[in-house]
Amino acid sequence: MPIPQIVIDTNVIIAGLRSRNGASFQLLRLVGTKSFNIHLSVPLVLEYEEVILRQLPKLSIDVSDVQNFIDFQCSVATHHQIFFLWRPYLRDSKDDMVLELAVKAECDSVVTYNTRDFAGIE
Repeated sequence: MPIPQIVIDTNVIIAGLRSRNGASFQLLRLVGTKSFNIHLSVPLVLEYEEVILRQLPKLSIDVSDVQNFIDFQCSVATHHQIFFLWRPYLRDSKDDMVLELAVKAECDSVVTYNTRDFAGIE
């Protein structure tokens, strides 16, 4: 059976870093285990970093942990350059980069809690 190809939206990253009790944390624990392959682009990595640093007071990690987390994600992910833009396409234009990456990477899933803004992309 082929390994699922996914893009993880920033809200799932934040949820996983906030609590060890939820599905988001379990998903983050599986990154790099070959249960699925994650896909990243430079804009998405920069968003991960910016949002995590902004949320840092609510998280039980420090700045060096953030850098280690980002470095690990980048080390196990498949990297993509996006040469086309579909903006604005989604309800929240900040999510367009996630959709563009998922299309470029031919992903099976976008993992997000923000399903309302991704409605209709199937």
